[in-house]
Amino acid sequence: MYLGRVIGTVVCERKADGLEGKRLLLVQPLDHRQQPVGSPEVAVDTVSASPETLVYLVGSREAALALDPSFVPVDSAIVGIVDAVSV
Repeated sequence: MYLGRVIGTVVCERKADGLEGKRLLLVQPLDHRQQPVGSPEVAVDTVSASPETLVYLVGSREAALALDPSFVPVDSAIVGIVDAVSV
């Protein structure tokens, strides 16, 4: 799991099977100090996150399992909204 901040939305004309009706958001990955790490990525939204929301994400196989049906072709999925971060 890792932190990210929603910075935008992605609009698609066509989606892979299993992604119909799912929102895709542009997310900037963050480190534990909430500083940007790497490039923004597209993540499927499973929690109805809004712009500028601090979220946590899963990647790889866990992202594919976050959706119903499982094993939808995604690399990143938003699985929670963060209330606070304490370091």
